[in-house]
Amino acid sequence: MEKAYFMGIDTGTNSSKGVLIDESGSVICEHATDHEMTNPAPGHYEHDAVKDWWGDFCIISKALIKKSGTKPSDIKAVGLSALGADCLPVDENCRPLRKAILYGIDARATDEMAQLTEMYGEEQIRKWYGRPLCSSDVMPKILWIKNKEPEVYAKTHKFLTGSSFIAAKLTENYVVDRFLGLASFNPLYFNDGTPNPETCAPICRPDQLAQVREANDIAGYVTGTAARETGLAAGTPVIVGTDDSGAEAISTGVVAPGKMMIQFGSSIYMILGTKNLVDDERLWREEFIVPGLCDISAGTNAAGSLTKWYRDNFFADAMDSEKAGGPDAYQTMMLGIDEIAPGSGGLITLPYFAGERTPINDPKAKGILFGLTLGHTRRHMYRSALESIGYSVNQQLMLMLNHNIPIDQIFAVGGGVKNELWMQIVADIIGRELSTPAITVGASFGDALMAASGIKYPGFESFAELTNFIKPGKTYIPNIENHEAYKKYQAIYDALYPVTADLMHQLDNTCL
Repeated sequence: MEKAYFMGIDTGTNSSKGVLIDESGSVICEHATDHEMTNPAPGHYEHDAVKDWWGDFCIISKALIKKSGTKPSDIKAVGLSALGADCLPVDENCRPLRKAILYGIDARATDEMAQLTEMYGEEQIRKWYGRPLCSSDVMPKILWIKNKEPEVYAKTHKFLTGSSFIAAKLTENYVVDRFLGLASFNPLYFNDGTPNPETCAPICRPDQLAQVREANDIAGYVTGTAARETGLAAGTPVIVGTDDSGAEAISTGVVAPGKMMIQFGSSIYMILGTKNLVDDERLWREEFIVPGLCDISAGTNAAGSLTKWYRDNFFADAMDSEKAGGPDAYQTMMLGIDEIAPGSGGLITLPYFAGERTPINDPKAKGILFGLTLGHTRRHMYRSALESIGYSVNQQLMLMLNHNIPIDQIFAVGGGVKNELWMQIVADIIGRELSTPAITVGASFGDALMAASGIKYPGFESFAELTNFIKPGKTYIPNIENHEAYKKYQAIYDALYPVTADLMHQLDNTCL
């Protein structure tokens, strides 16, 4: 029988990762490469789409083929995902006209959010989104380009997100999956996925939008040019793909109500499958990738990016040791953290180092270390940062539970799950079991599974069947004593933002 392999490649905020799986769902090999996110102005975060997105894809694709010794013709389909939703204007030849404006961490379009809210009215905005406009929405980002960079806007053939750009480079077709198209580009499309001329009129032309398809639909086939750049065989099917969080959720089996994924990447993203759309202006809701399934989701801007900030600014010795052949710097940073009691000696961090998405929807929010004393060390500060992510996750879980939404299972995925103590801290804070999947590569594994389903390969035809390839790894059981101790710190965490928000905004205005 002819061998069959499926490739999945995910592009994230600070790195890209890829896997090759076989027809049994086993990972044959992996490869990853890093890239940099630029911050050219306060609240502005960008990627070079050609270098960071397409360049990474080509590097990883060739590496996977070389590492596995696989013939390109044996790779039966390619899946892809990328951080989302971003805003990238391209010309008729799919050449970027500027650097990509990134997802919710980029807060440049606050004036446009206010302009759109005034134009349509708060009630209409809530009908569309179930909440006020936020920095994760693409419509204000497009309007920002129209207002601030009219020469770029005039040349724009398509406004793409990360997955759309990579799919276009592979196939020359402009597509976006329904999950991203109807949620992040809302309300520029009708519910059937066709552009809405009326809502597009003040923002962009309908023909500047990609075609909406299902995430595991075939977007097209690898072109001759793309084959030369990626090492793939010309004619290989490529699925539409989706954003990294959606693919990550598929990799953990979020294909039914009650299943939840928490993505520990540069940021935190949480997706919980629901039967129906649930409106709460502090959270987000969408129709999910799986047909007939909705979701409620949430996002914390700083997670892995916060640990990286600590590494780069407070643990130079750990980095020097790693460069000298010692252990990974992040491992060194954890030494002694387990000896510090829950609450970090009365130190609480607000992780709003890049503004915040849910539940406060405030791009001008600022990070806080509250309770510092002369007795605190950098390790107290670092543990407090790790705990702050747990407090944020718990804060948003409580909002979801207030809607009587059942949560049957929580899977944690992403690079952060390698830190076992961090996972235990989060489990203790939320007071619930937290599991990691046996295969922890996350989104790229979800991409490969969806690629197989896209061509209806036997055993992979439906989303429900994909769960046969998802096995549990380690489960973290909450320590009840620690959970009780964390409750008092959670209460302080929840109260800190409301009493400091005005001061944060004053400080932001002073800095400008």
